[in-house]
Amino acid sequence: MTTSSPGLVPLAAVEAAAERIRGTVVRTPMIPDTDLSESLGGEVRLKCESLQKAGAFKARGACNFMARLSPEDLARGVITYSSGNHAQAVAFAAGLKGVRAVVVMPTTAPRVKSDGARHLGARVEFAGTTSEHRRARAEEIAEAEGLVMVPPFDHPWIIAGQGTVALEVFEDWPEVDTLVVPIGGGGQMAGCAAALRRLRPEASVFGVEPAGAPTMRRALDAGGPETLERIDTIADGLAPTRAGDLTFAHAAALLDDVVLVNDDDIRRAAAHLITRRKLVVEYSGAATVAALMSGRVGAAGRNVCAVLSGGNLDTSLLGEILGAA
Repeated sequence: MTTSSPGLVPLAAVEAAAERIRGTVVRTPMIPDTDLSESLGGEVRLKCESLQKAGAFKARGACNFMARLSPEDLARGVITYSSGNHAQAVAFAAGLKGVRAVVVMPTTAPRVKSDGARHLGARVEFAGTTSEHRRARAEEIAEAEGLVMVPPFDHPWIIAGQGTVALEVFEDWPEVDTLVVPIGGGGQMAGCAAALRRLRPEASVFGVEPAGAPTMRRALDAGGPETLERIDTIADGLAPTRAGDLTFAHAAALLDDVVLVNDDDIRRAAAHLITRRKLVVEYSGAATVAALMSGRVGAAGRNVCAVLSGGNLDTSLLGEILGAA
């Protein structure tokens, strides 16, 4: 394992991003989970990015990216493609700058996310059901309208912004020795690993993916990103068909492991969070707690922080979640 590869985002970039977005995003709370701590035999705390602006950690990367654009690029307007949370984040960041924003989402996007992007001022377009479908459509619109693309995860400015999550975790809890982060495209994982590995080299960093969308796990096993032929998971925010090239490089260099959780694990974790911690967390955001509750990441004798990446839950799922309790 190495932290010095020239292709990896440096700690200085994460620290600069933290200064750049200070006052724009929320410094989210990290709260103890006494139930999990008792049952798992370690100290478990939850980093509540579900309480972030626009409802997810994605606001950090989007705001950092937007802050680095030139006035000329801002005047052109921006576009992105996303399953939902990054779309809302870009709409939020663009709104702060008074910039036109277009977002391309899947036809299966939860209404809470598409409505959220519209509410934040973006024009919403729909394209297909996979990340490749929406990326292709976004590139077409960007070319036709002269818009600047804001990548959802595979860009150093995005990764640096997302890494500010781990910066806050370390500042608030220097004794943390295990960080558990969900992986969709891998931007948050990459940024958090890049930060914590430099700040606390002895700490462990684990990524978590749904068993039905193991893009990073497949990439690590194959030695590089591959496109999955099929995705099947309730965690819509963790379901790209392919890991990013840059995020894969961070995973290969910095992660201890990527573990997989099934949908039932995720449902139980979401039920635990809403009934025991009174936290409304979308399925994607509950994946890290699922990894702890299922034993796929051990907590015994450790100081463990699980990142709850988003809270944009489709309220029609509340009955299903409470049933899992």
